[in-house]
Amino acid sequence: MKGKVVLVTGGTSGIGRAAALELASQGATLVFTYRDKTRGEKTLAEIMQATGNGDVHMLDLDLASLASVRKAADGFRKEFSRLDVLINNAGGYFGYRKTTAEGYEYTFGVNHLGHFLLTNLLKDLLVSSRARIINVSSEAQRTGQIHFDDLMLEESFTGFRAYAQAKLANILFTYELDRRWEGTGITVNAAHPGAVNTNFGNESKPFFRFLMKLGKPFLKSPAKGADTIVYLASSPEVEGVSGKYFAYRKEIRSNRESYDREIWKRLWEVSEKLTASF
Repeated sequence: MKGKVVLVTGGTSGIGRAAALELASQGATLVFTYRDKTRGEKTLAEIMQATGNGDVHMLDLDLASLASVRKAADGFRKEFSRLDVLINNAGGYFGYRKTTAEGYEYTFGVNHLGHFLLTNLLKDLLVSSRARIINVSSEAQRTGQIHFDDLMLEESFTGFRAYAQAKLANILFTYELDRRWEGTGITVNAAHPGAVNTNFGNESKPFFRFLMKLGKPFLKSPAKGADTIVYLASSPEVEGVSGKYFAYRKEIRSNRESYDREIWKRLWEVSEKLTASF
């Protein structure tokens, strides 16, 4: 990975931090995003110390604000002229309905729309580098559905319904991005990290938090959760592989709805409108 520029969203904790740490240890020029500056600075120092890599940088990004996404993309461009690997990792599960700065349902906005916009804003850098894009999804997509008639779940919100929809959106975005950008040299794949011991679900309802606490002893470490992501970002074994969904370093099938190309197209067009194009 030496000489490669890698951008990881949500790099201060959990899977994102583990992926950032491993890729920095492989010699990548690493850029990770943060929301809390103090936490970002601490992560920066820790990654540099742990890897001996001095070429580590941080970028302010709040995926719940499309203005912040645009500012982050502009900030990245001022510092870097290429982008070899983009890992759209940041996101979360939120048990209570709330909205982004633009008034969109928060889970959908943070997990999907922010990354949709960021990726498209950085398209020319990705194309020029023949980059790899990895979208971090989840097996929650297995029961997901895109509720086009109530996309912001104003009438039917539950934390899991919102999360399953957003994680399915990550898969659909992956497949449609692969179709639209075919021939550019870019590869794009989605990854399921597995059940990982992170801060996942901390903003959920008490019963869900209780269940997560009970399950923590049986969950994978963030480093193990990041393994497939790092594999897709760096391994020569997947050179040229695109438009796939991976878990445990193997291609797997996503849910039935995810193979409907009309749904890919419809979600892309809706996402363009919601992000005010790019």
